[in-house]
Amino acid sequence: MKNVKIVTDSSVTIEPRLLEELDITVVPLSVMIDGIIYSDDQLSGEEFMNLMENSETMPKTSQPPIGLFVDKYEELASDGSEILSIHITHILSGTAEAARQASNLAKAEVTVIDSGFIDQSLAFEVIKAAQMAKEGKSMNEIVAEVNRVKENSRLFIGISSLDNLVKGGRIGRATGLISNILNIKAVMELTINEGLISVAKGRGTKTFSKWFTELKDQLLKTPNIRAIGISHADGLEIAEKFRKELQNLFPDMSIPVLHTGSVVATHTGKGAFAIMYYTD
Repeated sequence: MKNVKIVTDSSVTIEPRLLEELDITVVPLSVMIDGIIYSDDQLSGEEFMNLMENSETMPKTSQPPIGLFVDKYEELASDGSEILSIHITHILSGTAEAARQASNLAKAEVTVIDSGFIDQSLAFEVIKAAQMAKEGKSMNEIVAEVNRVKENSRLFIGISSLDNLVKGGRIGRATGLISNILNIKAVMELTINEGLISVAKGRGTKTFSKWFTELKDQLLKTPNIRAIGISHADGLEIAEKFRKELQNLFPDMSIPVLHTGSVVATHTGKGAFAIMYYTD
């Protein structure tokens, strides 16, 4: 049986130690800010937020070049390994399609999966795949388990301002204008089939608190929760508040709070947070 190596992209939000421990390869997207192009791995989340806040125009993110994927696949497969490449949802990026095209060009056995998600929900799939690869599981076994994780994942995003989503074309301009005038906050769910859908909205941060109370009730009724992650875009205060409350509910679970990267922050803007989980 051939070894399986795991590749993902920089839209993933994951604890750095796990990348090394699980031998995960990350192919960077790029981001352009005021005409300057940065490789996504050049900027920490905090550095990106600072650049975005002071930029004259909204940043633009770009998928990795197909050639970069080809080179990486062939390098990793040089010892005869197979490659499993797991990427950001096609709803937000063309990265998975670029990876698929590269898989047809590379002199390597490559399987590409559209994760359906981003951030730590993408990490759930990548971590599971990497753990199984280290255990010597076959490609078919790993792919089946990754798809199971995907089907049992949920990702919620709290957004303080809809400006970036409107400018990026992810929601209608009229919705964004109305929300800004009324100081409306929104919670959206990123779904595999429908993209971003609204699950709560209202004036002020009480919107987030009310929704979070409902989420906690939902989680308490949900069996076999395997992992919970919280990410934020310069919104550490609310992210930590939610973590503490979730930790009280799940005292034996490690719940990371991580700053998201440029891809998520570009779409959500400053002050956003995300809570995601998956079940058996």
